[in-house]
Amino acid sequence: MAQPIYILNGPNLNLLGLRQPEIYGRATLEDVAEDCASLAEELGMTIRFHQSNHEGQIIDWIHQARGEGAGVIINPGALTHTSIAILDALNAFDGPVIEVHISNIHKRESFRHHSYVSLRAEGVIAGCGVEGYLLALRRMKTLVAK
Repeated sequence: MAQPIYILNGPNLNLLGLRQPEIYGRATLEDVAEDCASLAEELGMTIRFHQSNHEGQIIDWIHQARGEGAGVIINPGALTHTSIAILDALNAFDGPVIEVHISNIHKRESFRHHSYVSLRAEGVIAGCGVEGYLLALRRMKTLVAK
């Protein structure tokens, strides 16, 4: 079996579909996970889909991906703008990283314009709604095939 792609989601994404639907839409994180699983199967990929409100748990999953993952797709939520620890963990991962944001962080508050994760990511997808996860999976397929 091919190495899985880790799809990691940070704080408050468990509230997707409920929290600020005018910004994030009405799809739930479970909907996103199902869509990602379907596309991954179509692309011949496997995924590990996780969400945590705890920075340390996300770092532990990135460390786990070092041993068994082909790539990491990450929506770190608000940790995007604050977590050097997540950046350090991603820097210790050898595979490709794609950063995803449901909203366009560059059209929002100025503190959201800076991303530590972008310093490591091969690509950043922002403002495409939950479809951004599927775009990231398609791009990841290309990156891991190289």
